[in-house]
Amino acid sequence: MNQDLTVGKPSRVLWNFCLPLFGSIVFQQLYNIADSLVAGRFVGENALASVGNSYEITLIFLAFAFGCNIGCSVIVAQLFGAKEYRDMKTAVSTAGIASAVLCGLLMALGLLLGRALLELIQTPEELMADSLLYLNIYLYGLPFLFFYNIATGIFSALGDSKTPFYFLAISSTANIAVDILFVTAFRMGVAGVAWATFLCQGVSCVLAVAVVLRRLHKIEVPAKPALFSGGVLVRLARIAIPSILQQSFISVGNIVIQGVINGYGPGVIAGYSAAVKLNNLVTTSFTTLGNGVSNFAAQNLGAWKLDRIHAGFKAGRSMVWLLCVPLTLAYFFAGKWLLLLFLENPSEAALHTGILFLRILSPFYFVVSVKLVADGILRGVGAMGKFMIATFTDLILRVLLAIVLSALLRDSLGIWCAWPVGWTVATVLSLVFVKALKLGKKEAV
Repeated sequence: MNQDLTVGKPSRVLWNFCLPLFGSIVFQQLYNIADSLVAGRFVGENALASVGNSYEITLIFLAFAFGCNIGCSVIVAQLFGAKEYRDMKTAVSTAGIASAVLCGLLMALGLLLGRALLELIQTPEELMADSLLYLNIYLYGLPFLFFYNIATGIFSALGDSKTPFYFLAISSTANIAVDILFVTAFRMGVAGVAWATFLCQGVSCVLAVAVVLRRLHKIEVPAKPALFSGGVLVRLARIAIPSILQQSFISVGNIVIQGVINGYGPGVIAGYSAAVKLNNLVTTSFTTLGNGVSNFAAQNLGAWKLDRIHAGFKAGRSMVWLLCVPLTLAYFFAGKWLLLLFLENPSEAALHTGILFLRILSPFYFVVSVKLVADGILRGVGAMGKFMIATFTDLILRVLLAIVLSALLRDSLGIWCAWPVGWTVATVLSLVFVKALKLGKKEAV
């Protein structure tokens, strides 16, 4: 059901809209968590390390899909809020065509350069074959990833956060079952967890696209919309490209950090792979809630209800802080037991690495969550320059400090300490930008 986010008490509207988004991202993360969990427990520590190693490269491709999602979502939300439905439909078809072309190019490059990328991050020889196998199967499913993200971006723009949740709840639960079936019954190893994700994600993509097209068909317009528009593409690109660059550079930074981590051996790699999955569950949840704030801000900007945008930031901040409390407590005090979900008979190095990583990062979830809500406001109103400054500050600090501190301390501890510093500095910048935001015609795209 479509929902107008420009009416009603901002805090209540945002809570109702964002809670299904949070549920959706939990189930979305179950795809990767299930892969690591099944690989670690039913195949072995090296299999877990291989999946985790490939995961850092898959994030590059996810960055492009995420950018297409955000670009489409923000522009469609602005047009929906302004009730410009004909242009809204043109924006949808333009985003679909552009995303299909981009996806094809990325698939070709990934399949050609996959081994080179794995060598670039110093993948140990004993992990290379499984890492490349997992990566290639992931690339075969890239169209599903792109078009699912486009569909969910449109749902969110229309104020519907529940439909994607239903799709993901079913498909991600099925993914766990198929993971276990392929690995234990069919003895497919790392290939099994990859193909399980491929199949289940494909089903959710097809269903999401079919429903969103039906939903759009019901919205009547006075004249047939254009299938493609260069002007609309420019508007989409102004939002999508900075978001793609943000996620791409974060992924490249993570690959650099992964290269540093790989120098400490399979045990540390496995421990980090398990812990970073748990960490990404949290940060991706915050990012998704920030995306909900973006849709809220975009619709209200389109409707020219500017006072509601700052109220949306305050509501979003309260929402993520409430979420931080149980997550921080769980990761800090029960990190060992959560890691054991992934690690069967872990080495001392793997368990120590994972626990240390979670204990250092989890208290700073209160900090980074505010940044991601602030970023949602900046994206929703089109203030992409400010958004990029805060994001790149975080990334650059984390990468440089990870390299420098690990060298100075001669220990992986230095890598984990880089995260809180980058998060804190970037959060301060994002808050300054939101507080100083002057909403007017120049902020819209």
